[in-house]
Amino acid sequence: MKGMPLSAQLGLFITVLYFAAAILAPVIAPYGMSEIVGDVWEPSSARFWLGTDNLGRDLLTRMIYGGRTTIFVAAMATALSFTLGSILGFTAAVYGGWVDQVMSRLNDLVMSIPTLIFALVVLSVMPVTLPILIFIMGFLDSTRVFRLSRAVAVDINVMDYVEAARLRGEGQAWVIFREILPNALSPLVAELGLRFIFAILFISTLSFLGLGIQPPAADWGGIVKENREGIVYGIPAALVPAVAIVTLSISVNLVADWALNRTTSLKGGRGA
Repeated sequence: MKGMPLSAQLGLFITVLYFAAAILAPVIAPYGMSEIVGDVWEPSSARFWLGTDNLGRDLLTRMIYGGRTTIFVAAMATALSFTLGSILGFTAAVYGGWVDQVMSRLNDLVMSIPTLIFALVVLSVMPVTLPILIFIMGFLDSTRVFRLSRAVAVDINVMDYVEAARLRGEGQAWVIFREILPNALSPLVAELGLRFIFAILFISTLSFLGLGIQPPAADWGGIVKENREGIVYGIPAALVPAVAIVTLSISVNLVADWALNRTTSLKGGRGA
Protein backbone atom coordinates (compact mmCIF):
# COMPACT_ATOMS: atom_id res chain seq x y z
CA MET A 1 0.00 0.00 0.00
CA LYS A 2 2.99 2.32 0.40
CA GLY A 3 3.21 4.90 -2.35
CA MET A 4 -0.25 4.04 -3.66
CA PRO A 5 -1.39 6.78 -6.07
CA LEU A 6 -4.52 8.81 -5.32
CA SER A 7 -6.45 7.24 -8.21
CA ALA A 8 -5.78 3.73 -6.92
CA GLN A 9 -6.69 4.78 -3.36
CA LEU A 10 -10.00 6.15 -4.62
CA GLY A 11 -10.62 3.01 -6.65
CA LEU A 12 -9.80 0.79 -3.68
CA PHE A 13 -12.07 2.82 -1.39
CA ILE A 14 -15.04 2.58 -3.75
CA THR A 15 -14.42 -1.12 -4.40
CA VAL A 16 -14.20 -1.90 -0.68
CA LEU A 17 -17.35 0.18 -0.12
CA TYR A 18 -19.31 -1.87 -2.65
CA PHE A 19 -18.02 -5.17 -1.27
CA ALA A 20 -18.76 -4.09 2.31
CA ALA A 21 -22.30 -3.10 1.36
CA ALA A 22 -22.76 -6.47 -0.34
CA ILE A 23 -21.52 -8.40 2.70
CA LEU A 24 -23.53 -6.32 5.19
CA ALA A 25 -26.68 -6.08 3.07
CA PRO A 26 -29.08 -7.60 5.66
CA VAL A 27 -27.71 -5.24 8.31
CA ILE A 28 -27.61 -1.92 6.45
CA ALA A 29 -30.61 -2.29 4.11
CA PRO A 30 -33.45 -0.13 5.47
CA TYR A 31 -36.23 -2.47 4.29
CA GLY A 32 -36.78 -6.03 3.14
CA MET A 33 -35.57 -6.90 -0.35
CA SER A 34 -39.09 -7.45 -1.76
CA GLU A 35 -41.06 -5.35 0.71
CA ILE A 36 -43.46 -2.84 -0.83
CA VAL A 37 -43.13 0.29 1.27
CA GLY A 38 -44.47 3.14 -0.87
CA ASP A 39 -46.09 4.21 -4.11
CA VAL A 40 -44.75 3.42 -7.56
CA TRP A 41 -41.68 5.45 -8.56
CA GLU A 42 -41.69 7.88 -5.68
CA PRO A 43 -38.94 10.52 -5.92
CA SER A 44 -35.97 10.68 -3.58
CA SER A 45 -36.84 11.74 -0.06
CA ALA A 46 -35.67 11.44 3.55
CA ARG A 47 -37.59 8.17 3.77
CA PHE A 48 -36.45 6.75 0.43
CA TRP A 49 -32.99 8.07 -0.41
CA LEU A 50 -33.11 6.79 -4.00
CA GLY A 51 -36.89 6.74 -4.35
CA THR A 52 -38.96 3.65 -5.06
CA ASP A 53 -39.12 1.26 -8.00
CA ASN A 54 -41.89 0.12 -10.34
CA LEU A 55 -43.66 -1.79 -7.55
CA GLY A 56 -43.12 0.65 -4.71
CA ARG A 57 -40.10 -1.08 -3.19
CA ASP A 58 -37.27 0.96 -1.72
CA LEU A 59 -34.70 1.38 -4.50
CA LEU A 60 -31.75 1.75 -2.12
CA THR A 61 -32.61 -1.59 -0.53
CA ARG A 62 -32.94 -3.21 -3.94
CA MET A 63 -29.57 -1.76 -4.99
CA ILE A 64 -27.84 -3.08 -1.86
CA TYR A 65 -29.24 -6.58 -2.25
CA GLY A 66 -28.77 -6.41 -6.02
CA GLY A 67 -25.12 -5.50 -5.54
CA ARG A 68 -24.73 -8.43 -3.17
CA THR A 69 -26.03 -10.87 -5.77
CA THR A 70 -24.19 -9.32 -8.71
CA ILE A 71 -20.83 -9.12 -6.94
CA PHE A 72 -21.14 -12.63 -5.50
CA VAL A 73 -21.95 -14.25 -8.84
CA ALA A 74 -19.26 -12.24 -10.67
CA ALA A 75 -16.61 -13.01 -8.03
CA MET A 76 -17.36 -16.74 -7.98
CA ALA A 77 -17.42 -16.94 -11.79
CA THR A 78 -14.11 -15.03 -11.99
CA ALA A 79 -12.50 -17.31 -9.41
CA LEU A 80 -13.69 -20.37 -11.33
CA SER A 81 -12.50 -19.01 -14.67
CA PHE A 82 -9.01 -18.22 -13.34
CA THR A 83 -8.65 -21.51 -11.51
CA LEU A 84 -9.72 -23.54 -14.51
CA GLY A 85 -8.18 -21.39 -17.26
CA SER A 86 -4.78 -20.81 -15.68
CA ILE A 87 -4.23 -24.44 -14.64
CA LEU A 88 -5.20 -25.72 -18.08
CA GLY A 89 -3.16 -23.02 -19.82
CA PHE A 90 -0.04 -23.74 -17.78
CA THR A 91 -0.52 -27.47 -18.31
CA ALA A 92 -0.76 -27.04 -22.08
CA ALA A 93 2.39 -24.90 -22.16
CA VAL A 94 4.44 -27.22 -19.94
CA TYR A 95 3.51 -30.50 -21.59
CA GLY A 96 3.40 -29.14 -25.17
CA GLY A 97 3.08 -31.51 -28.12
CA TRP A 98 -0.25 -33.17 -28.76
CA VAL A 99 -1.54 -32.19 -25.31
CA ASP A 100 -1.08 -28.52 -26.15
CA GLN A 101 -2.61 -28.95 -29.61
CA VAL A 102 -5.72 -30.75 -28.38
CA MET A 103 -6.36 -28.35 -25.52
CA SER A 104 -5.72 -25.28 -27.65
CA ARG A 105 -7.98 -26.43 -30.49
CA LEU A 106 -10.81 -27.29 -28.08
CA ASN A 107 -10.39 -23.87 -26.50
CA ASP A 108 -10.54 -22.21 -29.93
CA LEU A 109 -13.70 -24.17 -30.71
CA VAL A 110 -15.48 -22.86 -27.61
CA MET A 111 -14.23 -19.32 -28.23
CA SER A 112 -15.57 -19.39 -31.79
CA ILE A 113 -19.12 -19.46 -30.42
CA PRO A 114 -20.34 -16.00 -29.32
CA THR A 115 -20.36 -15.97 -25.54
CA LEU A 116 -23.80 -14.44 -25.09
CA ILE A 117 -25.44 -16.76 -27.63
CA PHE A 118 -23.77 -19.78 -26.01
CA ALA A 119 -25.07 -18.77 -22.58
CA LEU A 120 -28.58 -18.00 -23.84
CA VAL A 121 -28.86 -21.37 -25.57
CA VAL A 122 -27.68 -23.29 -22.52
CA LEU A 123 -29.80 -21.33 -20.05
CA SER A 124 -32.90 -21.70 -22.22
CA VAL A 125 -32.87 -25.48 -21.68
CA MET A 126 -31.52 -25.60 -18.11
CA PRO A 127 -32.91 -24.33 -14.80
CA VAL A 128 -31.55 -20.86 -14.06
CA THR A 129 -29.93 -21.23 -10.65
CA LEU A 130 -26.92 -19.52 -9.10
CA PRO A 131 -24.61 -22.58 -9.39
CA ILE A 132 -25.49 -23.02 -13.07
CA LEU A 133 -25.00 -19.31 -13.78
CA ILE A 134 -21.63 -19.31 -12.03
CA PHE A 135 -20.50 -22.46 -13.84
CA ILE A 136 -21.51 -21.22 -17.30
CA MET A 137 -19.93 -17.80 -16.80
CA GLY A 138 -16.78 -19.27 -15.30
CA PHE A 139 -16.45 -21.86 -18.05
CA LEU A 140 -16.90 -19.36 -20.87
CA ASP A 141 -14.47 -16.86 -19.34
CA SER A 142 -11.89 -19.57 -18.67
CA THR A 143 -11.23 -19.78 -22.43
CA ARG A 144 -9.86 -16.21 -22.38
CA VAL A 145 -7.79 -16.93 -19.29
CA PHE A 146 -6.49 -20.12 -20.94
CA ARG A 147 -5.13 -18.21 -23.92
CA LEU A 148 -3.42 -15.60 -21.76
CA SER A 149 -1.94 -18.04 -19.26
CA ARG A 150 -0.72 -20.37 -22.00
CA ALA A 151 0.93 -17.51 -23.90
CA VAL A 152 2.69 -16.29 -20.77
CA ALA A 153 3.68 -19.80 -19.67
CA VAL A 154 5.19 -20.66 -23.06
CA ASP A 155 7.70 -17.81 -22.64
CA ILE A 156 8.45 -18.62 -19.00
CA ASN A 157 8.79 -22.35 -19.69
CA VAL A 158 12.05 -21.85 -21.60
CA MET A 159 13.72 -19.71 -18.90
CA ASP A 160 16.93 -20.95 -17.28
CA TYR A 161 15.44 -21.25 -13.79
CA VAL A 162 12.67 -23.53 -15.14
CA GLU A 163 15.27 -25.73 -16.83
CA ALA A 164 17.27 -25.76 -13.60
CA ALA A 165 14.20 -26.96 -11.71
CA ARG A 166 13.76 -29.82 -14.16
CA LEU A 167 17.42 -30.75 -13.84
CA ARG A 168 16.96 -30.91 -10.07
CA GLY A 169 14.29 -33.54 -10.72
CA GLU A 170 11.26 -31.41 -9.91
CA GLY A 171 7.94 -32.67 -11.29
CA GLN A 172 5.57 -30.87 -13.64
CA ALA A 173 3.33 -29.75 -10.76
CA TRP A 174 6.31 -28.05 -9.10
CA VAL A 175 7.22 -26.31 -12.35
CA ILE A 176 3.65 -25.08 -12.85
CA PHE A 177 2.91 -23.84 -9.33
CA ARG A 178 6.37 -22.87 -8.04
CA GLU A 179 8.15 -21.58 -11.14
CA ILE A 180 5.60 -20.48 -13.75
CA LEU A 181 2.69 -19.23 -11.62
CA PRO A 182 4.68 -16.70 -9.49
CA ASN A 183 6.24 -15.22 -12.63
CA ALA A 184 2.94 -15.04 -14.50
CA LEU A 185 1.17 -13.01 -11.81
CA SER A 186 1.66 -9.63 -13.45
CA PRO A 187 -0.50 -10.16 -16.57
CA LEU A 188 -2.90 -12.41 -14.67
CA VAL A 189 -3.54 -9.72 -12.06
CA ALA A 190 -4.39 -7.21 -14.77
CA GLU A 191 -6.66 -9.74 -16.48
CA LEU A 192 -8.35 -10.55 -13.17
CA GLY A 193 -9.80 -7.06 -12.91
CA LEU A 194 -11.02 -7.12 -16.49
CA ARG A 195 -12.59 -10.58 -16.14
CA PHE A 196 -14.40 -9.50 -12.97
CA ILE A 197 -15.86 -6.46 -14.69
CA PHE A 198 -16.87 -8.49 -17.74
CA ALA A 199 -18.56 -10.97 -15.38
CA ILE A 200 -20.59 -8.16 -13.82
CA LEU A 201 -21.61 -6.90 -17.25
CA PHE A 202 -22.40 -10.44 -18.38
CA ILE A 203 -24.66 -11.34 -15.46
CA SER A 204 -26.35 -7.95 -15.75
CA THR A 205 -26.99 -8.56 -19.45
CA LEU A 206 -28.41 -12.02 -18.79
CA SER A 207 -30.71 -10.64 -16.10
CA PHE A 208 -31.87 -7.83 -18.39
CA LEU A 209 -32.75 -10.46 -21.01
CA GLY A 210 -34.63 -12.54 -18.44
CA LEU A 211 -32.20 -15.46 -18.16
CA GLY A 212 -30.08 -14.27 -15.26
CA ILE A 213 -31.07 -13.73 -11.64
CA GLN A 214 -34.78 -14.47 -11.37
CA PRO A 215 -37.33 -12.31 -9.50
CA PRO A 216 -38.01 -11.57 -6.72
CA ALA A 217 -34.24 -11.72 -6.13
CA ALA A 218 -32.49 -8.49 -7.03
CA ASP A 219 -29.45 -7.76 -9.16
CA TRP A 220 -28.38 -4.66 -11.00
CA GLY A 221 -29.32 -5.89 -14.48
CA GLY A 222 -32.73 -6.98 -13.24
CA ILE A 223 -33.33 -3.58 -11.63
CA VAL A 224 -32.63 -1.90 -14.97
CA LYS A 225 -35.11 -4.24 -16.66
CA GLU A 226 -37.81 -3.67 -14.04
CA ASN A 227 -37.61 0.12 -14.25
CA ARG A 228 -36.73 0.68 -17.91
CA GLU A 229 -40.20 2.00 -18.75
CA GLY A 230 -39.75 4.83 -16.27
CA ILE A 231 -37.01 6.41 -18.42
CA VAL A 232 -39.72 7.60 -20.82
CA TYR A 233 -41.23 9.64 -17.98
CA GLY A 234 -37.92 10.99 -16.74
CA ILE A 235 -37.70 8.61 -13.78
CA PRO A 236 -34.04 7.75 -13.08
CA ALA A 237 -34.65 4.41 -11.30
CA ALA A 238 -33.19 2.42 -14.21
CA LEU A 239 -30.10 4.63 -14.35
CA VAL A 240 -29.05 4.08 -10.72
CA PRO A 241 -27.77 0.50 -11.23
CA ALA A 242 -26.08 1.62 -14.45
CA VAL A 243 -24.14 4.23 -12.47
CA ALA A 244 -23.23 1.57 -9.91
CA ILE A 245 -21.87 -0.73 -12.63
CA VAL A 246 -19.83 2.10 -14.17
CA THR A 247 -18.31 3.28 -10.88
CA LEU A 248 -17.44 -0.25 -9.77
CA SER A 249 -15.90 -1.02 -13.17
CA ILE A 250 -13.68 2.05 -13.11
CA SER A 251 -12.69 1.47 -9.48
CA VAL A 252 -11.67 -2.15 -10.03
CA ASN A 253 -9.65 -1.20 -13.10
CA LEU A 254 -7.81 1.52 -11.17
CA VAL A 255 -6.85 -1.01 -8.50
CA ALA A 256 -5.88 -3.60 -11.13
CA ASP A 257 -3.63 -1.08 -12.91
CA TRP A 258 -1.88 -0.27 -9.65
CA ALA A 259 -1.48 -3.98 -8.84
CA LEU A 260 -0.03 -4.54 -12.30
CA ASN A 261 2.59 -1.85 -11.72
CA ARG A 262 3.43 -3.36 -8.34
CA THR A 263 4.00 -6.83 -9.79
CA THR A 264 5.96 -5.91 -12.92
CA SER A 265 9.16 -6.81 -11.10
CA LEU A 266 8.03 -10.45 -11.33
CA LYS A 267 8.32 -10.39 -15.10
CA GLY A 268 12.05 -10.83 -14.91
CA GLY A 269 11.60 -14.23 -13.26
CA ARG A 270 12.63 -15.65 -9.97
CA GLY A 271 16.06 -16.51 -11.26
CA ALA A 272 16.96 -12.89 -11.96
